[in-house]
Amino acid sequence: MCRNRLYPHKECNPYHDDELHDLWHRDNRLLSGRVCLNDGGGAGDFAGLGGTAALNSEFTITLFGKPFGLFGTTGFGLAGFSAAGIFALFLFQMVFMDTAATIPTGAMAERWTFKSFVIYGFFISMIIYPIFGNWVWGGGWLSQLGTNFGLGNGFMDFAGSSVVHMVGGLVGLAGAIVLGPRIGKFKEDGTPTAIPGHSIPLAFLGTFILAFGWFGFNAGSTLAAVDTRIALVAANTMIASATGAFFAMLYTWWKNGFPDAGMCANGLLAGLVAITAACAFVSTMDSFIIGAIAGVLVVLSVWFFEWKLKVDDPIGAVSVHGVCGLWGVLAVGIFANGTYGGVTGILYGGGAGQLIAQIIGGTTVIIWAFGLSYVFFKVLDKFVPLRVHPDDEVAGLDRAEMGRVLAYPRDLM
Repeated sequence: MCRNRLYPHKECNPYHDDELHDLWHRDNRLLSGRVCLNDGGGAGDFAGLGGTAALNSEFTITLFGKPFGLFGTTGFGLAGFSAAGIFALFLFQMVFMDTAATIPTGAMAERWTFKSFVIYGFFISMIIYPIFGNWVWGGGWLSQLGTNFGLGNGFMDFAGSSVVHMVGGLVGLAGAIVLGPRIGKFKEDGTPTAIPGHSIPLAFLGTFILAFGWFGFNAGSTLAAVDTRIALVAANTMIASATGAFFAMLYTWWKNGFPDAGMCANGLLAGLVAITAACAFVSTMDSFIIGAIAGVLVVLSVWFFEWKLKVDDPIGAVSVHGVCGLWGVLAVGIFANGTYGGVTGILYGGGAGQLIAQIIGGTTVIIWAFGLSYVFFKVLDKFVPLRVHPDDEVAGLDRAEMGRVLAYPRDLM
């Protein structure tokens, strides 16, 4: 039985030569790419459209007598390609990368220079994201932990809890540490001070737009509308988002005496991030549990980073994407029930192999994304300052960073 090389957990689709099914494949993938532009997501094999075999070239080294794939060696700049499948794969992966790249803007908001952000954009899109993505989705060494070392099916991440969200969250954490907190965030004794956003309704609007985009993110990662698993993936996505929001609300209500609206929004996103890795591999009841844990976890994580580590993350991006992304990765090794691709977690008789593979993958992305980006931001800051002038930070960055273009023209009155 053959398996997709670019997306190891998926079987080769037996219908890919059928013209009608090809039409379904094509429409689903391109539509998913467009939906994901609202949110930024998509990854996988596009063999149904043809031509992606040209990308099957991997630079490998041998360790412990086993091949370790490190990065692809073809496809740079899309030069010389004409196959539809390659361009569809590029679009799908581009919106995934875009999500990972924009997550740190939340953690580093209100004090980051735009010129250093532009340079950073090349760094994450050309190095951090594609190399780790190759390790997981491109036939790289993490995807082969099962084949090489008998660890379940290898590291599994269906739609990007690690490749997208942990990468973005960890890069944001490194950047926030290097930048330092916003002016006025912490008192002299270290006590954090709330700096609320200007519009909770707009924050919720953005949250719901993200939630809509997530159905392209997760359900679209089935890569073919004829894969009936798409229905379960969509249902699990919805359930985890709802329970994430609900349990974040219940926890803050119990803890503070009233529900925290902002944390409800973060809880919804936390549930979505957590279910992203496991959405095809778990039952609806388990997706309820995964989302519920994420909803409470994000509240605790925001408190921990702010009160204990003194990291200023204005929107909780590190907690939502980094911490809950890690929880989602581990959830695969716990709750996967073996009904899709044979991926089976410890609760369903799969033993510890899959969970160990997930731990290795989660540890790897922490070292790779946080470690490398911390060094990058430190070096970049020596040549192109990351932080704006204090006067500009207090006044707002629109005029200082964007000249005459203001987000709120009424300020001119």
